[in-house]
Amino acid sequence: MAKRLIPALNRILVEKIVAPSKTAGGILLPEKTSKLNSGKVVAVGPGLRDKNGNHIPVAVKEGDTVLLPDYGGMEVKLADKEYHLYRDEDILGTLHE
Repeated sequence: MAKRLIPALNRILVEKIVAPSKTAGGILLPEKTSKLNSGKVVAVGPGLRDKNGNHIPVAVKEGDTVLLPDYGGMEVKLADKEYHLYRDEDILGTLHE
């Protein structure tokens, strides 16, 4: 049975993008050449409500590529895959090509 996690409030479920450890030709790359700490948004929560009851939506949407902080977030394992759960305000920005 497949499980799907729907984040609560302003939380975002992210699958981290792992930089390749070797090139297509088989050359091993050192860890220092890893790119930005980024991930793909898998699921987002509905957002928050302010003190007047107005809805504050989450700033990102499913499928966005986001820049993540070096530390923080909570590790979640679902169906042998590793994800991370962040708050909306922890996301540093979105990456566009």
